[in-house]
Order: sequence, then structure tokens, then C-alpha cells
Amino acid sequence: MDLRKLKTLIDLVSDSNVTELEITEAEGTVRIVKGGGGAPYVQNHMTHNQQQQSMPMQYAAAPASSAIEAAPIPAAEPVAVGHSVKSPMVGTFYRASSPGAKSFVEIGDVVKVGDTVCIIEAMKILNEIEADMSGTVTQILCENGQAIEYGQPMVVIA
Repeated sequence: MDLRKLKTLIDLVSDSNVTELEITEAEGTVRIVKGGGGAPYVQNHMTHNQQQQSMPMQYAAAPASSAIEAAPIPAAEPVAVGHSVKSPMVGTFYRASSPGAKSFVEIGDVVKVGDTVCIIEAMKILNEIEADMSGTVTQILCENGQAIEYGQPMVVIA
């Protein structure tokens, strides 16, 4: 791989939120990983013949310990007792129809099937999410403005 191209890729990784980039070309594979200090390092994987034909890659030297970082242990998620209203799509969770408006539901509110419990914004479209069972709201598992995934529990009804 051309040294200028490699330098450009390293700079792009350094200046972005990307933490890892791997590129495979005919000459071999280059993997750029940004460590905890924010400085990326390069791993170069070439075949034995390719290594003999190429120059030593001094720019790729990085301590092996920087590649292994302790990943934070995720906190145990609270166990939801009752029925969870799950997200039918990926989007952004909102508790109210506008920033200053009253939330659709609060903990302790009684809801019926069809009552709006939140809004999910997906692709600039606001989708009202309705309760799929009647009961009392016991937990609200998402924060206002939080990005959520498909199938993620949002509200618990008991």
C-alpha cells in the first residue's frame, strides 16, 4: 500500500469517531486501530513473499499493550416486571410530542390499549407508539432523545 494513502487513512481515523478501520488490497491487509489515547496504530498483514519485497514498516510499530484495553463491564440492566412495550423500529425515543409538552405517560399512569406512550422519530417521521396492553406504567426504560434499537424495551406496563 502506498505510504501517502496509508498516512491519509491514519489521519482520517485520528480526526474521526471511527475507532477501527481494516482495508484489504492485493498487497495485503492493513488494520488501523485508535487506542484509548486517541493515537491510532497500524497492523500490517502481508504474506511472507510480500514482506520480503517490501520495506520495513517502522511507522507501524506500536506497543502490543495498546491494542488490548479493558472494556468497561456493562451495568446489569434492570429486570422489567410486567409487559414491555418494545420499539418497532430504530430511531430516537421521545416522551412528549414537543420539547415543552407534557409527557405521554409517567410512572404510575394507567393506560389502555391504543394509548400513545411515546414517539419514535425515524427518518424525519414522528411515529406514535401505542400501548399494546392495558395496565399501569411501572417503568420508563429510555431517556428522552435517546437512540433506540429495534425490539428494545421502552416502557413497562404491569
